Amino acid sequence: MTSNQVVIIGAGPVGLCLALSLTQSGVPVTVVETLNDANFLDQVPRAGTNHPATLEMFDRIGLYEKIESRGFRAPLFHYWDRGGPKLLAEFDHALLRDDTKFPYVLQCERIKICEEALALARREPLCTVMMDTTFVSFTQDANGIVAVAQTADGDEVRIEGAYIVSAEGARSIVRRDLDIDFEGFTYPDRTLNIEVVHDFRQYGFADRNYISDPDEWSNLFRWAGPPERWRVHFPTDPNDDPNEVTKLEALDARLQAFMPKSGPYDIRGSNLYTVHQRVAACFRKGRALLVGDSAHVNSPIGGMGMNSGIHDAFNLADKLVSILNHHEDDIVLDRYDRQRRKIAVDHTQAQTIRNKRLLQERDPAVRQKNQDDLKRTASDPKLARQFLLRTSLLQSVRDAAKIQ
Repeated sequence: MTSNQVVIIGAGPVGLCLALSLTQSGVPVTVVETLNDANFLDQVPRAGTNHPATLEMFDRIGLYEKIESRGFRAPLFHYWDRGGPKLLAEFDHALLRDDTKFPYVLQCERIKICEEALALARREPLCTVMMDTTFVSFTQDANGIVAVAQTADGDEVRIEGAYIVSAEGARSIVRRDLDIDFEGFTYPDRTLNIEVVHDFRQYGFADRNYISDPDEWSNLFRWAGPPERWRVHFPTDPNDDPNEVTKLEALDARLQAFMPKSGPYDIRGSNLYTVHQRVAACFRKGRALLVGDSAHVNSPIGGMGMNSGIHDAFNLADKLVSILNHHEDDIVLDRYDRQRRKIAVDHTQAQTIRNKRLLQERDPAVRQKNQDDLKRTASDPKLARQFLLRTSLLQSVRDAAKIQ
């Protein structure tokens, strides 16, 4: 095997950012994606909060300028207590104006990012995108890898490369075949996402809101659309019948209990999903590497899943470029493993677990202490900036760079 290319499994935002970062640095890639051009944009609505650290990376590959107009800037976010509701704390990314050229979050849905990144990738001479092609297996030896995939017509395709990267999601075939444990746990309750056309700003909400309640916490986010809409998250009982929970009348009743209004809500969709908190035991075995959800999954509270996966991609791209273009020893990939796994455990997992616990805390004394801490942090510019450095993921990127 003599191919110097990198084979990437999965054309999500993580896989495509990796592909763009590599090809723009002169490393050829082949991206293998199961979906085809007809259904690629029909994916279930998912993440779309893009933190400042991620916007800096998008800017490196020319992606930011493509998505900026398709979303909107959201410098503020709120913490609320549902009773009332009562605003507890407001944080303003403007406090990060000396830390980043992007002192705001960009609200732009994941599928728009995929659409624009795929278009950019297809314009890269060194990037081959194989849509409608299902990854099956791979082998590796001291000289390279061979990936085996199947086209929609049933034909087998063999793709040679120097390395293979799994950006295929939580059910990663690469991770399974490498027998890497996916350590962690799964929450028993499922999260309900409701897409609704209704302007919640009239009640004082910001574009991004975290709402605590011992019985039914919530997240509330605005999206550009079209049409402009809001995404509302609620927990559900593990014993609830999914068919009953997602009936239109049940969805409307849940929204009416959250914020009563005359007439039914204009509900555009919903989905129910299970939340996992898991991290792969290692992110590298030989010439095979894991990024994004293949390497770690977590609660969506705080918008850290997609963002941290994209950070994996850029971190790994820099190291692969140093190996393939500058002949550095591939022991640097062990540093990728150390850096990004530690961030996944100590930053992403710890923060998202803490976020969920904060919103659903039942003990009155603990709830009051949490609220007092939030108020104190938000009212002190120094403490607020430190808080924002963590939530924006700028601190996690800085911390990763220090790990040898």
